[in-house]
Amino acid sequence: MHTIPSSVLDFLQQPYNLAQEQIDFYDTYRYIKLKKVFNEETLQFFSTVISEQVAKMNTVDTALEERTTYGKAFLQLFNLWQENETIKELVFSKRLAKIATQLMQTKGARLYHDQALFKEAGGGITPWHADQYYWPLETDKTITAWMPLQATPLELGPLEFSAGSHQIVEGRDLEISDESEIAIEQKLRVTDFEHIIEPFEAGEISFHSGWAFHRAGANTTNEMRRVMTIIYMDRDMKLKNPENKNQVADWNAWCPGAVPGEIINSPINPVLYSSN
Repeated sequence: MHTIPSSVLDFLQQPYNLAQEQIDFYDTYRYIKLKKVFNEETLQFFSTVISEQVAKMNTVDTALEERTTYGKAFLQLFNLWQENETIKELVFSKRLAKIATQLMQTKGARLYHDQALFKEAGGGITPWHADQYYWPLETDKTITAWMPLQATPLELGPLEFSAGSHQIVEGRDLEISDESEIAIEQKLRVTDFEHIIEPFEAGEISFHSGWAFHRAGANTTNEMRRVMTIIYMDRDMKLKNPENKNQVADWNAWCPGAVPGEIINSPINPVLYSSN
């Protein structure tokens, strides 16, 4: 187990100062990219720790060419915070949870779950989709922090956004697949929503809402694209009756014991930040 330097622990407690213009931008487009959320020391430290944990937890040994489109998109490991006390310090950090709270414009942020998304060398695209298709959550007060663990040029396959696409209902019923890539791409092509394709600097991270459509390009390099994500929800989020099999699975996995119509307050959904 790695010992976290005191300087990194201190950094994770320091607030990241959002301007009102940034909160307004997110409210309009439901995504935002923020520079220098991590300093170099913090980024390098957690890049090492998370990479080691992913290698430890990963059980996928099927060749890339033999996988489905979803399987080619990334190695996906969940709730690393439960497996690694060092990573828990990152997932539970007030620095990140406060940003999530301010952007959602709620009174606090509760953890839904975390996941590492490592796109292997030669890994394929991540098709267009909206995350909240998978979530049995009553409102759209949800947000994902997408945190590259290295500078991420276009060749590595950074996250892409359709700015303002949370307004589109068509496509919300599609899981990540070849079908979602084609159908949502066709729908977005006839809208005025800007397709944002940009690299990420080291220390830069993005936040996007549950109904914002997004995708990622292929990793055309010989290196792993290493990304950690944290999914937050409104502190007062209630469970809804699931609408598909994926929401049933998420209820059982990430909200154990939660009751439809009541606030999701299970032991693995703690409040990470409250403004009052």
